[in-house]
Amino acid sequence: MKRILIPASGAALATGLLAAGLAGTAEAAPKWASDNLAATPAEAYSVAEFWLKANAAALKSAKEYTGITETKNVPKLISGGTPDVDGKAGQINPTGTEKKTSKSKNVNLPRTIGKVFFETAKGDLSWCSATSIHSNHRNLVATAGHCVYDTQANGDVMKNWVFVPGYYQGKAPWGIYVGKQAFTHYDFDVYEDFDRDYAFVTVYNGFSFGDKQEVSKEEYDKWTGDKWVEKVEISEEEYKKCVLNLGECWAEGENTRPQQVGPDYPGAVLERVEVTEQQYNRAPVGKGNGHKLGEPVTEMVTQKEWRKYRGPGKKWVDRRGNYYITHYYVQRWVKPGTAKKFFTAKYFIGKVVDRGRLGDNVGGQGFTWNQKVGQPVFVFGYPAGAHPDGNKAYTGVTPKWCYSKKPSDRVFKAPEFKVEEHVAIKCAMTPGVSGGPWLVKYKNATRLGYVNGVASLVGDQDKNGRYDLLTSPYFDGETASVYNKAAATWSGSIVGKNGEILK
Repeated sequence: MKRILIPASGAALATGLLAAGLAGTAEAAPKWASDNLAATPAEAYSVAEFWLKANAAALKSAKEYTGITETKNVPKLISGGTPDVDGKAGQINPTGTEKKTSKSKNVNLPRTIGKVFFETAKGDLSWCSATSIHSNHRNLVATAGHCVYDTQANGDVMKNWVFVPGYYQGKAPWGIYVGKQAFTHYDFDVYEDFDRDYAFVTVYNGFSFGDKQEVSKEEYDKWTGDKWVEKVEISEEEYKKCVLNLGECWAEGENTRPQQVGPDYPGAVLERVEVTEQQYNRAPVGKGNGHKLGEPVTEMVTQKEWRKYRGPGKKWVDRRGNYYITHYYVQRWVKPGTAKKFFTAKYFIGKVVDRGRLGDNVGGQGFTWNQKVGQPVFVFGYPAGAHPDGNKAYTGVTPKWCYSKKPSDRVFKAPEFKVEEHVAIKCAMTPGVSGGPWLVKYKNATRLGYVNGVASLVGDQDKNGRYDLLTSPYFDGETASVYNKAAATWSGSIVGKNGEILK
């Protein structure tokens, strides 16, 4: 589906008040839209391989998604009233019951949070924040809509989309989860209405690469997963035996002798040729064949070595009976000869390990909608971008959090993004936090709560060059209809029982 506006990740809000919430009643009619990310296990494997190959080089090189970062010309924020109530309040309980025996005064970070990685239409490797959320099949991720749909291009969903819970410097402690199907509100999918800047993505079971295994050519041809051929050099005798046994082996190159060339011949190699003292004395100085090569070299040797020496060098003995040989060298420039080399092929496969369902591994936050205004809320994410004044307070390496004990009952409007009723809290987190969960009723002991929003826009409310405002779409009955559709959708595994990739 075509998209017509601009992304919000790096855009900012200029002025305004604090957050607002709502109360409501019945759920509205479904208005969800859906798009495929990786429709088959084979496609999903290719996506994961894209990120994990070369020791996860792509994961390590990705940057926080900023879209078009507008730190100087931020859109104007307009204070509004309270959003329309479209239905009855409701909630879905979280998945998981992690307990802690001791009471910590610090905020315990949820195991469910992580980063979503993707490739934009421009080819940029980027990431946003996200969380695992409860679903029927324990396979669902909640994040911002602009972290799934590329609002910078007239295209479709982001490419190579994956979720990595607990991501840290190229490590995926619970595996990597490839997105299968994205669900969002119809108004965001078609009109890029940021009042609906949220998405729920079903993911395949997590997996990681196992050890490589050498196999036969027949096993290699049948294998549907990761596989490769390694060329191994062997001796000429091994090559002859291989040919006799009709094995897979081959020769490369030819046996050629070195050829004397001039010193300026490309790739010429300097060799030293030992000559007599008389020949050395007659040789000219300079660079060229037959010219002197350094000063004569004298070495002390044993009597036995002295007697056995048959070269052109000068043999002599001093008054104390010590034995010496003086060597004289001239230059010879040659084009090196070549030697035929012999090779055989070894076949390897890489088995893949199924890491299980996302919700079984890290749990899943609950989901709630049409909630009353003013509930305490935590927001978790991976801020990394700079403030408008250039200050870079966060690295994006570890998750951070903001907390609002009593958000405001006012909403924000931003016509540039078709925003009519975003809720917001005071928060200094920067781009990179996009898609991070807003959790109400969060319990420090279980690290679980209820997703009541996702980080969407950041703003500089007092215009001092520092972000101090974070907004989210209000989760209402229409949000619940999108969530319900996603939460009921199955995804499954990409790995067969023998470690192969399913078709």
